[in-house]
Amino acid sequence: MKLAVVGGGSTYTPELVDGFARLRDELPVTEIALIDPNTARLDLVAGVSRRMLAHARHPARVLATSSVAEGVAGADVVLFQLRVGGQAAREVDETLPLRCGCVGQETTGAGGLAKALRTVPVVLEIAETVREHAPGAWIVDFTNPVGIVTRALLDAGHRAIGLCNVAIGFQRRFAAWLGVDPARVSLGHVGLNHLTWERAVHLDGEDVLPALLAEHGQEIADSVGLRLGLLERLGVVPSYYLRYFYAHDVVVREQRAKPSRAAEVAEMEARLLDMYADPAVVTKPELLSQRGGAFYSEAAVALIASLLGDRGDTQVVNVRNGGTLPFLGEETVIEVPAAVGAGGAVPLPMPAVEPLYAGLIANVSAYERLALDAALHGGADRVRDALLAHPLVGQDELVEELTGLLLEAGREHLPWTVGE
Repeated sequence: MKLAVVGGGSTYTPELVDGFARLRDELPVTEIALIDPNTARLDLVAGVSRRMLAHARHPARVLATSSVAEGVAGADVVLFQLRVGGQAAREVDETLPLRCGCVGQETTGAGGLAKALRTVPVVLEIAETVREHAPGAWIVDFTNPVGIVTRALLDAGHRAIGLCNVAIGFQRRFAAWLGVDPARVSLGHVGLNHLTWERAVHLDGEDVLPALLAEHGQEIADSVGLRLGLLERLGVVPSYYLRYFYAHDVVVREQRAKPSRAAEVAEMEARLLDMYADPAVVTKPELLSQRGGAFYSEAAVALIASLLGDRGDTQVVNVRNGGTLPFLGEETVIEVPAAVGAGGAVPLPMPAVEPLYAGLIANVSAYERLALDAALHGGADRVRDALLAHPLVGQDELVEELTGLLLEAGREHLPWTVGE
């Protein structure tokens, strides 16, 4: 079994390799191809990956290449985890919106739009290479903004599924509090990528969310950055990303008062790469747990094993809506529990979504459609439309200012801005 990782020079990659090594019985990988244009980083990550596999007595071979065609050739699954523009572009995504009083975040709001604009065309170009050199391969997308990128891939006819670690993070945390195996816990997870709520937590089929809120409410509230009173009143657990909507002004004040997450991650990545260069490092560094992406490898292994092994089990993924959420178009990509097998993922039926959540989902879904249109076709007016539709922007004067700032900052990655 061959797996290819586009963006294989990421400091995330040893998290994946660690999962492949630990879960070898679930996923018998024989070759891992790491693909990255940054050969210096790639060599360091490939080196530590080989040492980790050898230390775990795992027989998989590691191929390191800057050629997408070489890396994906014959792959069964291709994972996308690329970051166009690197942490420098992320720094702009997170700080530029703050100048206008808007949340600075790389996957939602103005920053998320900036990332989508430069990411979607690159992803689609790489996906065409996958289609040519590994026509039967599944594409598993972990590249943000996952919902928009996954829809771009699906609209272009690729065999793609989007993956996020938010749901598995909740599942593992709830299971730990309940003192049970995570396999016994399933979630009533609903929404769009980075816009989700846990409306139920089932333990062996019984909803124990009310008990979890009663016993661990403050811990849950702290983990998502929201007031306990809000969670108790709603009776749900919003993802951390709902904080950007429910506590927008608080977040803006906090972000203005401290270094960006991009700056923190850049410093952390430099330390990680120093560690990866050390021949004595043969296991995943503890520092990697602070990098983000907790349980990413477990989620990826489970998804790949189900796609290739036709398991038909339930996992939370980003997939076409169909008729699952009737207030959205069928082509919309949603993040919900789905049955995963050789034919892909099929969303499971779910209770009607309350207006409080459905309204915001529909609003952000409309923005995502406009953002994808802007990413595919360019044009300042398309950017304006997407910003005007986003509930974290949505004001004409802000839209005008942000459009100018985003296009000026993104010219290196947006060739269509010439003459705009």
